[in-house]
Amino acid sequence: MTVGKYHIVNPNDGHPLPDTHKVTVRVTSAHANSHAHHYAENVHEGHFSFETAEAADYHTCFTAADHKPPVKLNVDFEWKSGVAAKDWTNVAKKSSVEAMEMELKHMLEIVQGVHDEMFYLREREEEMQELNRDTSYKLAWMTGLSILVCLSVAGLQVWHLKTFFEKKKLI
Repeated sequence: MTVGKYHIVNPNDGHPLPDTHKVTVRVTSAHANSHAHHYAENVHEGHFSFETAEAADYHTCFTAADHKPPVKLNVDFEWKSGVAAKDWTNVAKKSSVEAMEMELKHMLEIVQGVHDEMFYLREREEEMQELNRDTSYKLAWMTGLSILVCLSVAGLQVWHLKTFFEKKKLI
């Protein structure tokens, strides 16, 4: 779960935000640039949320129209993902639970996240151990083959030298 909020910071406190202070916002993933998770044109403020099935980098692009004379825009932007994306105060208001119960739900979410991460790491460890075993097995075969080749070449050299010296009548 990913949640984001943004708004243009008003440079003149006490006065309304000028109409020229608008931006276009686009949120995309690195893998699917053609698909925008959020898109808004000419807005002062907004928010977005989306759920993803894959871990990836996500990009937010703020663009402003050309202004004559140039205008400096400040954007207040907040991005949350995972457990931090849940609004725990609204969960407490909606279900009218006590503060302790809300904290326990928050901790349960954290524990479940750690639990899932541990299973993922165990799975990766098993894959790495299997790769290590396969590599060791192949290395042992290559070592045996190398020793066999070296002994064969040494035997051929001894045989060749023996026949050479016999022909020359040195032995």
